Amino acid sequence: MSGEAQLYIPSTAASEPGKHRRKPGKARGRQASIEALEQISALLGDSPRNRDLLIEHLHKVQDHHGHLSDDHIVALAELMKLSPAEVYEVATFYHHFDVVKQGEQAPAEITVRVCDSMSCQILGAEALALELTEKYASGDVRIQKVPCVGRCEQAPVAVVGKRAVAQADVGKVAELVDSKATEPLDCSDAVGFAQYCAEGGYALWQAVRNGEKTADAVIAELEHSGLRGLGGAGFPAGRKWRILQEQPAPRLLAVNIDEGEPGTFKDRTYLEQDPHRLLEGILVAMECIGIAKAYIYLRDEYPHIDLLLKQALADLYANFENVPEIELRRGAGAYICGEESAMIESIEGKRGMPRLRPPFVAQVGLFGRPTLEHNMETLFWVRDIASKGGEWFASHGRNERKGLRSFSVSGRVKSPGMKLAPAGITLRELIDEYCDGMADGHELYGYFPGGASGGMLPASLADIPLDFDTLQPYGCFIGSAAVMVFSQQDSAKDLALNAMRFFQHESCGQCTPCRVGTAKAAALMAKPQWDKELLDDLAQVMVDASICGLGQAAPNPMKSVFKYFPEELK
Repeated sequence: MSGEAQLYIPSTAASEPGKHRRKPGKARGRQASIEALEQISALLGDSPRNRDLLIEHLHKVQDHHGHLSDDHIVALAELMKLSPAEVYEVATFYHHFDVVKQGEQAPAEITVRVCDSMSCQILGAEALALELTEKYASGDVRIQKVPCVGRCEQAPVAVVGKRAVAQADVGKVAELVDSKATEPLDCSDAVGFAQYCAEGGYALWQAVRNGEKTADAVIAELEHSGLRGLGGAGFPAGRKWRILQEQPAPRLLAVNIDEGEPGTFKDRTYLEQDPHRLLEGILVAMECIGIAKAYIYLRDEYPHIDLLLKQALADLYANFENVPEIELRRGAGAYICGEESAMIESIEGKRGMPRLRPPFVAQVGLFGRPTLEHNMETLFWVRDIASKGGEWFASHGRNERKGLRSFSVSGRVKSPGMKLAPAGITLRELIDEYCDGMADGHELYGYFPGGASGGMLPASLADIPLDFDTLQPYGCFIGSAAVMVFSQQDSAKDLALNAMRFFQHESCGQCTPCRVGTAKAAALMAKPQWDKELLDDLAQVMVDASICGLGQAAPNPMKSVFKYFPEELK
């Protein structure tokens, strides 16, 4: 199922006049050295050489050697029976792969990544990156400014190797660098298998598997709850399950934990606490819909979650019989892979470029099969909703809205973090009741209600219910409920530029309106005076002609400045 048919196009070069024929048995292009072949073969071991495992195998090489050399790429290509160009284009697409060409110097042993997205920017990331660059000017340690690493409540954040540093400063970073403490910390507080089962865990899955609870009953509770996709799109979960039931077998499941939207960290927070609840949601979905195999796609910025999920899966398989296959896959640093079809391309071992639709992934998804795609948090709620009833979930809410929302709150508040609150709560209520108010010395000036792509609203609109469909009249949307709060000490104009540079950096490059539009917009927004007419025209082209939501939503913060913060443009 994971294999791909390769179209063979015979070359006509040999029959053209003046062209030289290759000697029989001699391969074309650069050949891998014996040493590289032996090294890569040892790293791969007995693992399959399937085409869809290319990114997984690239990770093995990168993790072991610290980079990907030309020799590594050619050797891996030969062992996987791929062309070097095919491996190279995938390796260079993802930010976390360091491709070192022949003659180039390999990166330093330790890399320190400093997040420079919005919440980290307003809390000192620029100064931190500058100080670290000056401290390690010798080049012994590589300093990189990188997009959001999913720890916005801990801003400013640096990552030493694979270990995150909360409220980072030069001293904290230097201590880890000097001790070479670069491995991720264990999630020691997470609910383990024994505790999860003692508290009723996996009982729902067993009830569905044994026929004590029907698939229709589970789906009916999801429908009654009003649960919608919590990755940003907001499609009704119960309806999505029924659509997949109607598709031909075999059906697949893709779980999206690539929460790369700046400001978002709810999925990480939930998994640090209770990974088995996600696995039970996956198993119930597989049982109800008749899914043959599930894939979990985890963003590479969460190495500690990778370890946690591997252990949780091992415990699951060790304690239950006939557990359906669930495969964990690592992303490699590409925000675009949060888009469902780009994620599917990445799971298949390709560059994460969004597909044109239709067909939709529910019809033609992973490996050409009908695929249920869900955000992690959507599946995380399945156990509670199916066990307690849809009415339990729907009974929460404010301002005529229903349900619960997991808000990732960061920025200028006293107590940032993931806040589980009623759907429809307002920003002002969220700050006062869940975040202990604004940070000392700061007054509310504005906020992003739905991450970088969700636009910005001023303090005068802090009493709008935060939920699906409530923010569109104001030119914004809630998305994954990533709320970034800024004050009178911050500039909406600077934050909009930060967002546009993020989208420029993360554009996959497939379509011109997004690839060129984000770069052009960022250049125009970096000027002291913004050309409103030109930026408006550019934004309209991006919205109308971009293939996916990245290019379509990229102008939102810029448009918000024109609409709500015009005083900054004078």
